[in-house]
Amino acid sequence: MSDLRFLRAGVAAAALILGAGGALAQAADGPGPNLVLEVAGEANGRIVIDLLPDLAPKHAARLTELAGKGAYDNVVFHRVIDGFMAQTGDVQFGKAGGDLAMAGMGGSDLPDLPAEFSQEPFERGIVGMARAASPDSANSQFFIMFAPGEFLNGQYTVVGRVIEGMDIVDAIKRGDEASNGAVTDPDRIVKATVE
Repeated sequence: MSDLRFLRAGVAAAALILGAGGALAQAADGPGPNLVLEVAGEANGRIVIDLLPDLAPKHAARLTELAGKGAYDNVVFHRVIDGFMAQTGDVQFGKAGGDLAMAGMGGSDLPDLPAEFSQEPFERGIVGMARAASPDSANSQFFIMFAPGEFLNGQYTVVGRVIEGMDIVDAIKRGDEASNGAVTDPDRIVKATVE
């Protein structure tokens, strides 16, 4: 019985150490902090994002702080491009039920963050920080990758990865390609919490 327990412990340790390409991978439930999004609309369910403070400490702290304040509650996925990503997090202009004409143009009342680029590739399920032209302009908005986007590597801050609910991410209502992914009647984050 104890041999089986040691075998399981060894397998679990190997799973933590070995990932794609030998990179450090996360445990199945993620070491945390985990950002939990309850989503409603065409997509209904729970998305769990393992934040990566080892790669992007300031950005992970920002998402944690805003979720803790309830800032992401009722914020829409305002830009969703099929085969690319779903973007949300505009706590200033992206609240469901309001005028969404400016969604994607705002942030929070906190200052913008300096870039925290890493070698972590933008793969399916990776969460990156949205920004304007300046690398140091990320604030509250983030996006979840539907598919790999190598062209983003080293250009945007990787802040987390989805560890539960990619089926919910895949179901998020897509936007109009002709309008750069702008979504009519978008899905929303009902509640965001940190575990």
